[in-house]
Amino acid sequence: MLRMLWLVLMAAPLGAQMVAFENVNVIPMDRERVLERQTVVVRNGLIVQVGPAARTKTPSEAVRVSGDGKYLVPGFAEMHGHLPNPDTPPQVTEAVLALYVANGVTTVRGMLGHPNHLDLRHRIAEGKLLGPTLRIAGPAIGGPNVTPEQAASMVREQKAAGYDHIKVQEGLRPETYDALVAAAKAVKIDFVGHVPDRVGLLRALEAGQKSIDHMDNYLDALEHDDSPLRNADPKVRARELALHIDESKIPSLATATRKAGAWVVPTMALWETFNSTESPESLATREELKYVPRQWAEQWKKQKAAMLANANPEAGRRVIEVRRKMLRALNESGVKIIFGTDSPQVFSVPGFSIHREIPIMLASGMTPFQVLASGTRNVAQYFGARDCGTVETGKRADLILLDGNPLSDLSVLAHPAGVMVRGRWMPRGEIRRKLDEIAAMNSR
Repeated sequence: MLRMLWLVLMAAPLGAQMVAFENVNVIPMDRERVLERQTVVVRNGLIVQVGPAARTKTPSEAVRVSGDGKYLVPGFAEMHGHLPNPDTPPQVTEAVLALYVANGVTTVRGMLGHPNHLDLRHRIAEGKLLGPTLRIAGPAIGGPNVTPEQAASMVREQKAAGYDHIKVQEGLRPETYDALVAAAKAVKIDFVGHVPDRVGLLRALEAGQKSIDHMDNYLDALEHDDSPLRNADPKVRARELALHIDESKIPSLATATRKAGAWVVPTMALWETFNSTESPESLATREELKYVPRQWAEQWKKQKAAMLANANPEAGRRVIEVRRKMLRALNESGVKIIFGTDSPQVFSVPGFSIHREIPIMLASGMTPFQVLASGTRNVAQYFGARDCGTVETGKRADLILLDGNPLSDLSVLAHPAGVMVRGRWMPRGEIRRKLDEIAAMNSR
């Protein structure tokens, strides 16, 4: 019965409802402030009115949502997400998209592309499938065997196919990377993602790579000038590099990033999972794992066990410490931070992963407002979009209703009173029913 109800709801055009959030406290995210006791009216997927509740009339046809004591914020973005491929069962694809929305993630920048994602983006935009607004990469371009000509051709093909950005992957030779950059600039498409080791961070910044994901290659750029690992085997370098870091280089790297205008997607929680000494068995007790297929969880346990078998615990602790210091310096230098978690990935569950990421960003020196901005208004600035990122008239109605003020306590994001995606309102009860359905599906 629940499955049938959900399919009916998904079939309804998104934004078909008119909804009014009454007497709600609005955090518009244009700057750090709270607008108290507002009425926010949504029609046809857009915010059409924001005004003091005492002077703003609720249309008679609107669905009324009480905002008494609650806070309304823009929907969040996952700026390094992975979307299901065609071999994924349809019900799992639907579940992944629903997990994002259930946690208030209303935009996802897909970073491991496949042709079927073009159709997925279209179906969501047309209201045929409930999910976050998608910005998608084509298949990643990486590896030492890709020639400059092939890389340039792939860029042109992906642009013509309608992808939103080019995903740079590890392994590219410098001359191939340069050809990719030239082609991307010629057809006006962003190139984002990893920094190939042989290219290096500074060269990627100089080339104009729009986003550096996972703070990739920052540790390499921090290596001591007299490090004994300069010509070491790559596996040895990966295991031991963090023990040969020169922290005095951190400020100059932060300054170089700011001057280049590059955006940084830290994905802190995942990298801390990679580098922690926590056992696979302990990680597997995380509550949110019931929302992913069992085979995913089992595969993640195997991956983590392999990491531990080849790890240097001291170096792992040092990776975590240096990455936090680097994020602090980037943020304090004015580098543009955008929120991402690299989900689904090793113990990083779509949507729920944002609640693993937020505490680490706070511990790295970011304020609650800066963390919120990284997933809302910064994202709109990144995309050059005028239709999202803030709670204002004319903006897309991607909203999260919260029981408390996230500027005081960001943990309230973990239990939204409701989520709106492109005007489609989902109260807490509906979200709970869908999560229970997903958990039941994965328990079979």
